[in-house]
Amino acid sequence: MKKFFILMLMIFALICSGCSSSNNNTNSNDTVKIEVLDIGQGDASLIYTKDEVIMIDTGDVDERDRLEKLLKERNISTIDKLIITHPHADHIGGAYVVFKNVNVKEVYDNGDETTSKTYQTYLKNIKQKNIAYHQLKAGDTVDFGDGVSFKVFSPTEKMIKNDDDLNNNSIVGQLRYKDFTMLFTGDSERDAEQNMVKSYGNELQSDVLKSPHHGSRTSSSDDYLKTVKAKDVIISLAADNEYGHPHKQTLNRYKKYNMNVYRTDQDGTITITTDGSDDYTISKEK
Repeated sequence: MKKFFILMLMIFALICSGCSSSNNNTNSNDTVKIEVLDIGQGDASLIYTKDEVIMIDTGDVDERDRLEKLLKERNISTIDKLIITHPHADHIGGAYVVFKNVNVKEVYDNGDETTSKTYQTYLKNIKQKNIAYHQLKAGDTVDFGDGVSFKVFSPTEKMIKNDDDLNNNSIVGQLRYKDFTMLFTGDSERDAEQNMVKSYGNELQSDVLKSPHHGSRTSSSDDYLKTVKAKDVIISLAADNEYGHPHKQTLNRYKKYNMNVYRTDQDGTITITTDGSDDYTISKEK
């Protein structure tokens, strides 16, 4: 009888261990997963390392319901680091939903301010929830845990101080995990690209490029693409958007540099999985 009781306790313990609730997307193995979410005419990416869940941008205000659904589907209860590349609505608009539904531990942005209600609500949430807040500039590095880092190439302090171009002041940073690299770009444009090429040169080289400014002709300049040398580029955008993104000139430049193009409007959410080697995989939702 005693042996039977002990056996039942062991079985119960095993069942309970399988039912524990936590972020189900912090990777239990040595892979890193990156999702560029299908979030309409905006940007939102999720990064899952062994230790942390990181979000870069949150989509637009009119996609809040969709973002809430995507977070719930992924059972995300905690975001260790939220990075806002710049305070335009199509990047910061979903932050309200994130703060409402998720425990956010730290927030990073570039320090640019606007008078919009969306931005003011974003600041209010950070203050009310007592979330650790940091401003990023070129040269900074953020630790994503388990050997994954995020090095910031732009903007410089001078750009933030002297330039009121919110797009061009976007945070641009490179995720690095062992031999794998991916460049996140916000809505940075040609001026910022030229400055980065001049300041960092070959350090910009990355396996995957998140297309700047949704594939706009004002970004993805020749010198920049030649320096980054990405094999794959991912464009976040809505189908039949009012801006005509991605612009034909940009797509032609991607073709010129033999880049494989993935688009959220056609492919849905795009997932990159890497073990830190050059042999990463890209999968499409559609």
